[in-house]
Amino acid sequence: MLHTSDWHLGRSFHRVGLLDAQAAFLDHLVATVREHDVDAVLVAGDVYDRAIPPLAAVELFDSTLHRLAEAGVPTVMISGNHDSARRLGVGARLIERAGVHLRTDPGGIGTPVLLPDPPHGDVAVYGLPYLEPALVRERLGAARSRHQAVLAAAMDRVRADLAARPAGTRSVVLAHAFVTGGETSDSERDITVGGVASVPAAVFDGVDYVALGHLHGAQALTHRVRYSGSPLAYSFSEWRHRKTMWLVDLAPGGEVTAERVDCPVPRRLARLRGRLEDLLADPALDRHEDAWVEAVLTDPVRPAEPMARLTRRFPHTLALTFEPERSDDPDGHLSYARRLHGRTDQQIAEDFVAHVRGAGPDAHERAALRGALDDVRAGLAAREGEVGR
Repeated sequence: MLHTSDWHLGRSFHRVGLLDAQAAFLDHLVATVREHDVDAVLVAGDVYDRAIPPLAAVELFDSTLHRLAEAGVPTVMISGNHDSARRLGVGARLIERAGVHLRTDPGGIGTPVLLPDPPHGDVAVYGLPYLEPALVRERLGAARSRHQAVLAAAMDRVRADLAARPAGTRSVVLAHAFVTGGETSDSERDITVGGVASVPAAVFDGVDYVALGHLHGAQALTHRVRYSGSPLAYSFSEWRHRKTMWLVDLAPGGEVTAERVDCPVPRRLARLRGRLEDLLADPALDRHEDAWVEAVLTDPVRPAEPMARLTRRFPHTLALTFEPERSDDPDGHLSYARRLHGRTDQQIAEDFVAHVRGAGPDAHERAALRGALDDVRAGLAAREGEVGR
């Protein structure tokens, strides 16, 4: 089985379109299916990046399904928290005739896709779409509107169905959830609405393999519970990620072996930190000149035209922030109120300029601030006088 998830078709990276890179990944996925003689493709949610995806993303999805169907490889796919379950599930019964099984309705949790594997018996694949607790609690009979409660109720249905099947039936669950112990990144949408977001891996006990989606880093929480991660980086927090899919072998007795299959990398990511002149001159940074770059400048005074100068050396710089190195605030932990105590409006305004720019105002700027404050006071006094009449 080839386990993948979190395609996020239609997403961009700091305003850089990724549709070509996503198409290259899906080409790679289909090639991997053929090269490794894959028996089934598992897609664990977040097919699209938003509920109403752009037309080009829908066309890419459609062409991929056609190619998988032509290859004769069953595909089981669930909706994630970014997807519109109802939109993704349109035509599911018709598409199923081509071997593409869309599982977007919580009502079908206990009905598996049966993949024949003669002479070893069927593999039952259960699709658990993203379950928003407040929306599915009553339908699943969960005790509480919490992620753990609704997933536990869903897995009770899975185990009940599995128990009624012939002995030796192997089982796979696809789920889109935040499982305790998983390593997060900045590009996953928060799912804490509906209570504590994470659920223990033990909620999935009783099945042979759990193909997870939602977290963007490939990781194995247990031997049988794994995240495939996203095929592309969607935030600079993923710069250390090795983007892969899991190629999973499920033996006749239910034993699991898995190996990682690398995904194409459209452009490497780099996080650079330091003073601007150092970043521009350091020969050790030559290897990052063709990367997508996030730069954090630590100059005590904001330099002139920093982005223009950075992009001359690093033309693919996409993000720039400032964290000045300062020695004038040893009590940086003090509250805002304590910092302002006893200071005049003029001093507060001058401090603000120094904080933002890294250097305080000169004599002309101080005079301009003083004049602005005087005008405000005069205006307030005039309005108070009008009210008092």
